[in-house]
Amino acid sequence: GLPAALPALPLELTVLYNSLLFTMGASDSAVKAEAEGIRQWLLRVLEACGACGQDLSTEELWQKVLQEVTVEELQGPLHRLGALQAAWVWWDLCFPVPWDQCFLFRFSIPCSLSSLYSQDPGRARCSDGENELLSLLKAWRVPAEVASLPLVQSAEDLKEILCTAAAFLQGLQELEAGNFPTALSLLQEAAGGFCSKRVLAQIYTCLGCCAQQMSKPQTALQHLKRALQVDFQCLPALSHVAAVYHELGENEAELQALALLYEALEKKAPAAASSSPCFLIRTELLVRVPILASLLRHRQPSEVKYLLAQRCLQDGRVADAVEHYLDFLALLQEGLQQQVPLDGGSALPRIPEVFLEAASALEQAGRHQDAITVCEEVISRTTDLIPRMLQVEGKLQQPECSSLGAGLSQKKESLCCLAWRAAGYLQQGWAWATLGKSKEAVTQFSRCLGDLLRVQLYGSGIEPAEDLLPEVEVLQKIRLLSLIGRGMQFLEQGRHKEALLDFQHGLQISPGDPTAAPYLVQALWKLDRKQEAAAHWQKFSQSPPGENGQGSAALSYRPVPLYLASCLKRVAFPLGESLASSIEDYLGTLRDNAAS
Repeated sequence: GLPAALPALPLELTVLYNSLLFTMGASDSAVKAEAEGIRQWLLRVLEACGACGQDLSTEELWQKVLQEVTVEELQGPLHRLGALQAAWVWWDLCFPVPWDQCFLFRFSIPCSLSSLYSQDPGRARCSDGENELLSLLKAWRVPAEVASLPLVQSAEDLKEILCTAAAFLQGLQELEAGNFPTALSLLQEAAGGFCSKRVLAQIYTCLGCCAQQMSKPQTALQHLKRALQVDFQCLPALSHVAAVYHELGENEAELQALALLYEALEKKAPAAASSSPCFLIRTELLVRVPILASLLRHRQPSEVKYLLAQRCLQDGRVADAVEHYLDFLALLQEGLQQQVPLDGGSALPRIPEVFLEAASALEQAGRHQDAITVCEEVISRTTDLIPRMLQVEGKLQQPECSSLGAGLSQKKESLCCLAWRAAGYLQQGWAWATLGKSKEAVTQFSRCLGDLLRVQLYGSGIEPAEDLLPEVEVLQKIRLLSLIGRGMQFLEQGRHKEALLDFQHGLQISPGDPTAAPYLVQALWKLDRKQEAAAHWQKFSQSPPGENGQGSAALSYRPVPLYLASCLKRVAFPLGESLASSIEDYLGTLRDNAAS
C-alpha cells in the first residue's frame, strides 16, 4: 500500500523476482494471476517515474517501461523480470504453435531485449543458418548484478537455461519435420548448454535418434552410448541402442542390450539425484512436447521380455525363446492392465499372436504337447468371436463413408480371430504329425480348412497378392500350409489320390506360390502317372530362383507372421531324396527312346 518510490524499487522488484521463482519452481503449471502480478509491478514502476499505462497492452507496457526508466539501478531488476516473464509464458504455452510465432516470441523476449536493439541492432540479427530465437537470446546482454541484492537464481543462469531449452526445442521441431541436418546442429548446440545430467542424456538420446534417421547407425550408437555414460538410468537410450543393433543385424549385441534393459526395468532403481546446480527454473520444465515424450518413452518390462522372446525365435535360439515366452505369459497372468501397455506405441502384437508364437517355439523345442495346449487356449478364446459366415471384399479398398469404414474394421477383426484359430489348428496338426499321430494330425488340418470355409470372398476373382487385404493373404497362406500338411499325411497313409487333390487345390488357391508343386509331383509319381509327374517336375525345376517355394514365403508381398515361420520350414520339400533322381532317370529314358 506504500506509494511507489524509485529508491525502493530495485529491492521490491528483486523480492518479486525471487518470490515468483519459488512459485514457478514449486508448482506444476503456471498461474495466470502471477503473470498479472508482473503487469501490476510494471505499472508501479511507471508510477514512480510519473507516468501511467493502465490502458496499454502487455507489449506496449514493456516498451513504455523500458523507454521511460533510465535509472541504472533498475535495469538489472527489469531485465530479470522480463526474462522471468519469458520463461513463464514459455512454460505456460508449452509451444502449441511453431515457436517463432508464439506469444513468447512476440513480446516476452523482444521486449526484454528492446534496449539492446536500440544500442546495437546488428547483434540481434541472425547469422546464416542461425535460429532467430537463439539469436535473440544470445544477443541479450544481462546487466551486472548488485551484490547487495541476493538472488535465488541469477539472470545470467536464466539466460543460459533459456538458450539451452530453445536449442533443444527447436532441434526437436526440426527432427519432427524431417530436417535432420538442422536438427542435428541444434541438438548439438543444446548438448553444450546449461542443463542437468538427466537432460543432457535426453539430448544425446535425441541426437542418436536423429543420426539413426539419417542412416548413420554407428554415429547413432556413439550418441546413445554417450547418453548412458552421462546418466546410466536413461533407459530409453538403451532401448534405442537395441533398435540400432537390430537395424544393423547384430543379433547378439541386440539381445545383450535388451537383456540389460529388462534387468534395469525389473530393478526399478530410484531416480538419481542431479549433480548439477539446483535451480528453480530448469531446462526440463521448459521442454515438454509430445515428440520428446515419444522418443523417451519408457518400455514396460513385458514389452522388453516379448522382444527378447521374438528375437530369440527369429534367430533360431529356440530354448531361450521358450524361456522368454513362458516368462511373458506369466506376466500376463499377473494382470494385463499392469504389465502389458495398450497404447499405440507398444512393441507388442495382439495377445493371440503371442500365444501362437509361444506355441511355435515350444513345438520347435520338441515340447509338442505343451504346444498343443497353448494352441487350444487360443482356439477356445476365439471361438465365440467368429461369425458362422463371413463375407468380405478381398481387395484393398478405401471406404466411402465412416459407416462402411466401421463395418470393414469389424470384418477385419473377425478375419484376425479366424486366422488365429485356424493357425491354432494348423500348429496342432504339425505337432501331432511330429508325434507320429497321423490320424490326429489329419483331423486338425481338416478343422483348419473347415474353419476357413466360413470366409466367402467376393470381388473380381483371384487377385494379385499385393492387392489383397493383409488378413486375407494370411488366411490364404494358412489354407495352403494346411492343404500341404494334410496331403503329406495322406501320402504317409498311402492315400495318394486324396493327397493329390490337396496339392492340386494348394496350387489353385495360390498360383503364385508353388510350394505345393514338388509334393504334387510326388503324388503323381506314386500314382504311377509318371508322364504327368515328369512334366510338372520340369516346369517346377525351371522356375526362377526364389519362386520355387522351398520353405519360404514365395512371392509373398508381405512378411509372413512369425507364428507361421516354423510351418513354412516344415513344408520345405526335401530335394535330396530319390524322387529327383528317379524322375531324371525317367526323362533320360524318354530322350533315349525318342532318339532311337
